[in-house]
Amino acid sequence: MLLTGSHALVTGASGGIGGAIALRLAAAGARVSLAGRREAALLALSGRLGDKQGASQAFDVTDENAVGEAIASIRAAAGPIDILVNNAGTSRSAPFARTDAALWSDMLAVNLTGSYLVTRAVAGEMLARRAGRIVNIASTAGLVGFAYVSAYVAAKHGLVGLTRALAVEFARQGVTVNAVCPGYTETPMLERAVANITAKTGRSESEARATLAAGNPGGRLVTPEEVADAVLWLVSPGASAITGQAIEVAG
Repeated sequence: MLLTGSHALVTGASGGIGGAIALRLAAAGARVSLAGRREAALLALSGRLGDKQGASQAFDVTDENAVGEAIASIRAAAGPIDILVNNAGTSRSAPFARTDAALWSDMLAVNLTGSYLVTRAVAGEMLARRAGRIVNIASTAGLVGFAYVSAYVAAKHGLVGLTRALAVEFARQGVTVNAVCPGYTETPMLERAVANITAKTGRSESEARATLAAGNPGGRLVTPEEVADAVLWLVSPGASAITGQAIEVAG
């Protein structure tokens, strides 16, 4: 029970990776608060946390006012936040020539600005206490380039850059900031990518999944639980000297 007495907030908790992270942190002893857009999914996950339930708030991480109100409500209900996992994210693909300003803005808003807004709302109390853990869920797309997802790649590179900048800024105040960069992972987002590939190329579902799996070094898809294990390590007491890192979880 490495995290007994800690309060963790996981954004994007209604998705596959976010749910796995929430369950893993709760199993390690943390009280876990959940954030996401789908209230029904949050409530279902909250029920699985047992006595480790914190608060549950459905809000849009790109809405500055909503973020401020939600964080205040979570603090009031469950106490100061010791661990923040910025997991909220989304992906849409298009050739660059068809990447219009709306798609570009949406990808940056959800995948980068959302983490900035939530971190800004939470980090102050961590710095005041001189203790805290922040983990940003980026992607291997934050480390290398991929075709047809230029806006997503730009946003995730930005998130890795934000991670490194804050790690340096917060290092002397006891707050670590790291990024976890999953490769292709078994999530609803991956299922949407598979459907997109089959629709546009005529490949079968199994062929599309094999194509994505081949993009990971081990030739297999990563599980959400494997991503959650990396997060658990980074927020544990044993990782107190690890900050500013972008840990690839891609097999």
